[in-house]
Amino acid sequence: MPLVVPGINDNSQDLTTEWSSKLVGKTVSDDGHTETNFCKKDLPEKCRVIQPGMMVTKDFVPGRLNVHVKDDGTVSHVQHG
Repeated sequence: MPLVVPGINDNSQDLTTEWSSKLVGKTVSDDGHTETNFCKKDLPEKCRVIQPGMMVTKDFVPGRLNVHVKDDGTVSHVQHG
C-alpha cells in the first residue's frame, strides 16, 4: 500500500477547495443549476449529502465527497473522506 501524506501526494485538499467554491451557500437538489442551486446529478459518483443530525458511517473513503447541509438546505461545508 502506498504512503499517502496529506498535502504532499494527496490532491483531496485541492478537490475539497474546488467543490467548496462550487457548493457552499447553495442548495443541492434534483433540479437544474441556478445561481442558488446545484444539481445532484453533477456531483461525483462517490458523494453523500449529510443533513443535520443524520447518522453516517465513520469509515474513511478518500475519494468520497461529503456535502454537509444546514437546516435550511444550504451547503455549509464539504470534505473528502
